[in-house]
Amino acid sequence: MSNTAINTFRKNTKTQVAGAIFLALSGLSFAAQAAVPKDMLVIGKAADPQTLDPAVTIDNNDWTVTYPAYQRLVQYKTEDGKGSTQVEGDLAASWTASSDQLVWTFKLKPGAKFDDGTDVNADAVKWSFGRLMKIGQGPSEAFPKDMTVTVVDPMTVTFTLKTPFAPFLYTLANDGAGIVNPAIAKANPADEGKAWLAGHTAGSGPYKLDRWQKGQQLVLVPNPHYSGAKPAFKRVTVKIIGESATRRLQLSRGDLDIADSLPMDQLAALKKEDKVAVEEFPSLRVTYLYLNNAKAPMNQVDLRRAISSAVDYQGMVKGILGGNAKQMRGPIPEGMWGFDPTAKQYTLDMTQAKADLEKVKDKPKTLDFLYSDNDPNWESIALAVQASLGQAGINVKLEKLANATMRDRIGQGDYDISIGNWSPDFADPYMFMNYWFESDKKGLPGNRSFYSNPDVDALLKKAVSVTDQKQRTDYYQQAQKIVIDEAAYVYLFQKNYQVAMNKDVKGFVFNPMLEQVFNVGQMSKK
Repeated sequence: MSNTAINTFRKNTKTQVAGAIFLALSGLSFAAQAAVPKDMLVIGKAADPQTLDPAVTIDNNDWTVTYPAYQRLVQYKTEDGKGSTQVEGDLAASWTASSDQLVWTFKLKPGAKFDDGTDVNADAVKWSFGRLMKIGQGPSEAFPKDMTVTVVDPMTVTFTLKTPFAPFLYTLANDGAGIVNPAIAKANPADEGKAWLAGHTAGSGPYKLDRWQKGQQLVLVPNPHYSGAKPAFKRVTVKIIGESATRRLQLSRGDLDIADSLPMDQLAALKKEDKVAVEEFPSLRVTYLYLNNAKAPMNQVDLRRAISSAVDYQGMVKGILGGNAKQMRGPIPEGMWGFDPTAKQYTLDMTQAKADLEKVKDKPKTLDFLYSDNDPNWESIALAVQASLGQAGINVKLEKLANATMRDRIGQGDYDISIGNWSPDFADPYMFMNYWFESDKKGLPGNRSFYSNPDVDALLKKAVSVTDQKQRTDYYQQAQKIVIDEAAYVYLFQKNYQVAMNKDVKGFVFNPMLEQVFNVGQMSKK
């Protein structure tokens, strides 16, 4: 090639590159200025749901999709723009209870329809609860096992309990009580729709799932047969974005309307930018460590006590969480009735930790600690626990897993230590005490430390068999003293709920029973 040709080639190439750079920068500029259309909502979350079947899921991450897709007999009230723990009718127009609280009768509102246009009636309610109890997974644990459901007429249904169950009415507002279209059973007779409902929805709520591209997004569209007010958004997209920094960046530049599960540093950066709103709400959400009580060497109470005294609680609260949390005293968090401000509280006490470790007969060479990236703080907590337990003479091996894999391992009891978050589905200590400690709820249903104590079981059963709150509080606090002493879990902290969203989004109502759930049917944009 001649020098002239080479120079011409270089000149043309430079021009093309410059043009390409200009176009690319123009595209970036355009993207930075682009916003999600007014009639659409985009939510950024860290991980895919596990399942969309309301009879199976007990994960708030899944409820982002399932809660707006289904209706329940009752729902949580909104009072003065704030979420309440009291309930009002959703599908139910009214209800009555017998004087002994054993028979509950619900009258249904006329006009409610599933997303295929079929009517929601008493048969659908009966079938949904029958299916829930037959599947017998986590959500069914909120209901008495001997409960029977009877159709009185097409719009009336009764629930009959063998013994009083104090939180019964409130359990009907949780995700597992969603009413499912019985047509699914006819289309899938082998498993009553369990496999199909894992990846689809069949409810009467304001939205239905249109498609799920795993690892990428879930798209919700309005239920054309919804009997309530027409929702403002013609599409709600849940984007799966594993990196919290990427979720923050996409929210900041307008690609997202809501970014969920952001760590403190990302929220602080957004506050500083002041382009979006960062909302904070008092919460009953707790973070705690599961200690596998059923498996050696964690079945030794002195080892569990040693671990509980070797954790730097205040270091986590002040360092990892920037003070946006408070250390727990035990399983019942502050703000929930039954909380005991005098309950024993473990603190970082290395002398006590080493003394308890000396009593341990079967000293562990290594303990595994399972965690995932489902919560942006879990890795920092795991590292902090590894460091502080190391100082006490306990070697910890960290295992970072996909969230689904971690949950499978926990459900099988195949771990020593793991981590979890928990927020209540209804405003009753049952959500913490009965779920975490009843020996018949071991594994993913709630008792993830595989704890068992007949005395605690007896106290917990008494606590739900009476309706007097003072008496129930006494039973719960007696049980709480035992489980704290036996160090069934490590009670870390309860954290305020924070969420970052586009300032044009309006109508969001936070409910402490429904973290990671957005009332998209009532939300809109300016």
